[in-house]
Amino acid sequence: MRIATWNVNSITARLPRLLAWLESSGTDVLCLQEAKVAEDQFPTEQLRELGYEAAVHATGRWNGVAVLSRVGIEDVVKGLPGDPGFDGSVEPRAISATCGPLRVWSVYVPNGREVDHPHYAYKLQWFEALKAAVAGDASGSRPFAVMGDYNVAPTDDDVYDRAAFEGSTHVTPAERAALASLREAGLSDVVPRPLKYEQPFTYWDYRQLCFPKNRGMRIDLVYANQPFTKAVKDAYVDREERKGKGASDHAPVVVDLDV
Repeated sequence: MRIATWNVNSITARLPRLLAWLESSGTDVLCLQEAKVAEDQFPTEQLRELGYEAAVHATGRWNGVAVLSRVGIEDVVKGLPGDPGFDGSVEPRAISATCGPLRVWSVYVPNGREVDHPHYAYKLQWFEALKAAVAGDASGSRPFAVMGDYNVAPTDDDVYDRAAFEGSTHVTPAERAALASLREAGLSDVVPRPLKYEQPFTYWDYRQLCFPKNRGMRIDLVYANQPFTKAVKDAYVDREERKGKGASDHAPVVVDLDV
């Protein structure tokens, strides 16, 4: 079984590439982030023509998450119980579903913006709500993973130059502590292999030739419980999908399972 996570940075802008990638990659389940579209505008019919069902949690221009599956979708849950919300509203950043033999969450963790910004405090609160929401499945016997754009690089090795991020979000001790706390719920980091270079970066800014120069970060993560990790046969970053015109600034992370 092949599953993946991908921040597409607008499904409308990326739809031709997404459909082509689904056809060529043989992916059974895809956790998708930053749909940036209302649910009634999600390309459900085009995906159905390829054999995929879609569970979607999205409200419009920003954020938006989905799970696409060609092995069935059941028990869909939209949002986090206890979501702290931001600026008076709850954002569409999490969705979970059972797809065949496994259960997955697709998550788009708040960016945090700046360390002294209210969005940063929201980010840490959101992590606490995520941990509470996934604790039961994480400790269960069914393969389970929380997949998506975490907007945190777990270690200094997961950024091209630690000094370049000094004083910025994504690398602070508090954010990394939130990741460590999430792992304490019974989850492990499934680290993919890179297809090029030494580090499996998943995100490269559009600016300053970051992708050609490999100035990237590993912020798209697969956190999984023991039944899931025991079934992993391979995991890799599909760096090729970051190339070319109209690419997202993130690459898919692909995991092959023996389930």
